[in-house]
Amino acid sequence: MDGFHDLGGFQGFGKVPHTINSSSYKPVFKEDWEHLAYCLMFLGADHLKKFSVDEVRHAVERIDVRQHVGTRYYERYVIATATLLVEAGVLTQDELDQSLGAKFKLANPPHAQGRPALSGRPPFEVGDRVVVRDEHVTGHIRMPGYVRGKEGVILHRTTEKWPFPDTIGHGDKSAVHQPTYHVEFKVKDLWGDAADDGFVVVDLFEGYLDKVGQTSPASEIAGKQAAPRVEQGVPA
Repeated sequence: MDGFHDLGGFQGFGKVPHTINSSSYKPVFKEDWEHLAYCLMFLGADHLKKFSVDEVRHAVERIDVRQHVGTRYYERYVIATATLLVEAGVLTQDELDQSLGAKFKLANPPHAQGRPALSGRPPFEVGDRVVVRDEHVTGHIRMPGYVRGKEGVILHRTTEKWPFPDTIGHGDKSAVHQPTYHVEFKVKDLWGDAADDGFVVVDLFEGYLDKVGQTSPASEIAGKQAAPRVEQGVPA
């Protein structure tokens, strides 16, 4: 879904602090409570098996934009996990409110059912030139908006396969399992000739890609559930 959570390529945030190829988790958690928020997500997903990690990601997408702006990264995961635990019947809104001593604002209810993956196609190979499908969907998607309709080159195909996020993110366990691909894009292809030289590598599910010059025979699947494209003004 198109939302405030998809900030890739946005300007005005300044330099992002990061450590290249770091194997340490210490810089990830800035405060002691943050690792507990992360563990809470996996408690619900892996231990209680009440939802998938993709459903947590979609619950983050469902957080009201005004609430999203005022919360930190791991706070959003607390809200998302609490939302799913309430939706699964593990907790109640009243229990959360009593523990907090105030109203615990959950994410908005889901408004889409997700969609199936494009499947039955031969896999892409390293070196293939691919184009990212220009899709606008109302449900969960793990494709950053800035690569829609852009061409890139396959650098790597994973040996493992995972449930298609647009399906499993809505709790549908029939999701087709697909590999992901490391796709290399030229920075100027993404953001224009005024951008720096260089490349960006994005990990994308197979169902988000078409080979350049070939149209997927199953393109109608996404088209039936695509969100209408509208012009949005800046809210007052």
